[in-house]
Amino acid sequence: MADNLTDTVENELLNALVGNAAYTVTAPIKLALVTANGSDSAGGTEVVGGSYSRQNIAFGTASGGQITSSGTVSFGNMPTTTVVGIELWDTAGKRLAYGPLTAPKTLTAGDTLQFAAASVTLTLG
Repeated sequence: MADNLTDTVENELLNALVGNAAYTVTAPIKLALVTANGSDSAGGTEVVGGSYSRQNIAFGTASGGQITSSGTVSFGNMPTTTVVGIELWDTAGKRLAYGPLTAPKTLTAGDTLQFAAASVTLTLG
């Protein structure tokens, strides 16, 4: 997800960088699935139905301007849907980042969708 930070996060990080304000995020970070991708200023259309709910996602330590997910994230008992992208949210409801999947994932009712460790990467630069 290169250059897919939300406008809110970009502005908050810039203000923190120059000492205008502290940057805060409320952990844990949640991974959300979308059926239509969002933009810097608007969220995508989130999956609904089945047992879908946002799942916790953890990251390793940043290096070289990027950070990568550190564990498997599973979404079980999914509804019939096509997932085209993901979003990262903090627990307080702030949308942090978003991005399209390499290829859409078409699911049928009851399917499980997994993201392996190191499959979600955030890049700055």
